Amino acid sequence: MPGTARRGRRPGAPDTRADILEAARALFAEQGFRRTTIRAVAGAAGVDPALVHHYFGSKEDLFVAALALPVDPRQVIGAALAGGADGAGERLVRAFLSVWDDPAYRPHLLGLVRGVLEPEGHRLLSEGFLPAVVLPAVDALGVDQPERRMALVASQVAGLILLRYVLEAEPLASMEPDAVAAVIGPTIQGYLERPLP
Repeated sequence: MPGTARRGRRPGAPDTRADILEAARALFAEQGFRRTTIRAVAGAAGVDPALVHHYFGSKEDLFVAALALPVDPRQVIGAALAGGADGAGERLVRAFLSVWDDPAYRPHLLGLVRGVLEPEGHRLLSEGFLPAVVLPAVDALGVDQPERRMALVASQVAGLILLRYVLEAEPLASMEPDAVAAVIGPTIQGYLERPLP
């Protein structure tokens, strides 16, 4: 019928999964996580929304896939915070360093950081990664004001990324991971537990 959208895979067997990811990256960067819908991604990729769900599941899963990270950050953060709020700051720093210090992961992660600094790229972080990945993990700790605490934790982690991995500022760039965790972990712990003004 004229005007009826075709369902499922497009004719010609293109790389539909890659097209969906490309559309998702563009929309998440342009509109942020909250305003991007599965239906909009499907429309931009020229497929039925059911096909997006088939390939990626939830919008959160699509977002993480669109980031093309070498590891699922939800698993890394979730495992670090699974032990509860007590000691979570140091566990989080150790988990973070274990991923970033891996030479197989670092080039990709640096590319992602540079992409976030591009025009509109900041939305992938502020309107995507933080609310879709970090906030649920912080919220699961049962702390008050999880959005404010998440932003404070993210500010510390962003500073660590910039100085240790992007600018390679000494002595932070060459500090042993245990030393970094011992110094920065308590600061993050404070962001998670101390009363906020």
